[in-house]
Amino acid sequence: MSGTSSMRGGRSRKFKAEINVVPYIDVMMVLLVIFMVSAPLTNPSVINLPNAAKSAAPPTEYIEITLKPNEQTSIRVNGQKSGASPAETVPRNGLKQKLQTLHADKPDMPVMISADKDIKYDEVIKVISEAKMLGINRVGLATK
Repeated sequence: MSGTSSMRGGRSRKFKAEINVVPYIDVMMVLLVIFMVSAPLTNPSVINLPNAAKSAAPPTEYIEITLKPNEQTSIRVNGQKSGASPAETVPRNGLKQKLQTLHADKPDMPVMISADKDIKYDEVIKVISEAKMLGINRVGLATK
């Protein structure tokens, strides 16, 4: 023996610069199974909405506000006693003043708001808020 071992002699060992991915695949498979089992248990599409019953006695007379998509609003008094008054078209910014004069004449009359389907929800909320600020207690939304 010349003092060199067979391990250190002759051939040099090449190191592999590879990552052993087998354990990672095992972990990913376990996570996949966990998510597949837990996914049907949660149902994010269910939203609990409050129920609203139909009014027992709808009003016989009411102020009808119709919101149109072209920034115009029509307002009129509608009912069985006085019949339907002709609709008066007012711009959206003049609605509060017209509603205030109608409310001053008949303070107990409720308001019914009907809006085109292209109207933003925010505009309907603004009209409801204006009616509430004027002191109108009964504000309803018309539906088909």
